[in-house]
Amino acid sequence: MRVFTDNAGRTWAIAINVDVIKRVRGLLNVDLLDILDGQLIERLYRDPVLLCDVVYAVCKPEADARGVTDEDFGRAMAGDAIEHATKALLQELVGFFPSPRDRANLRRVLETTWNVMDKARDLVEARLATVDVEDLVAQALVTSGNSSGDAPESPGLIPAR
Repeated sequence: MRVFTDNAGRTWAIAINVDVIKRVRGLLNVDLLDILDGQLIERLYRDPVLLCDVVYAVCKPEADARGVTDEDFGRAMAGDAIEHATKALLQELVGFFPSPRDRANLRRVLETTWNVMDKARDLVEARLATVDVEDLVAQALVTSGNSSGDAPESPGLIPAR
């Protein structure tokens, strides 16, 4: 079992078992077992709203016991809370699979995914470090102020035919 804390200071337990997988399928039509093909990981990373819906469905019995609605849960999910929930969910899901080989392969997929994402962030940071922000702003102002390029003439200046 893994835990994460939302932005309201509530700690949530993530435990993946057959009941949870069936609940997520029933509520969201998302099959957590699709992690094996790798596309689910990408979907969850690209869509933090879907990810939070999945995490809520996983935690639903606990949320119901606390009187936390889907909307309450969603309001407390942003920034670091989403990242911690993502890692807790995916790590726990890897541990669900009965085959040690599947678990090992999925751990490698997760580690590789996290490494690639970190490298992409490093590239963005390096690129931003070399950009002259004042120059970009000046270029943007010049470009937006020069509307004569491709803009059609105003109706008053177009001769009648």
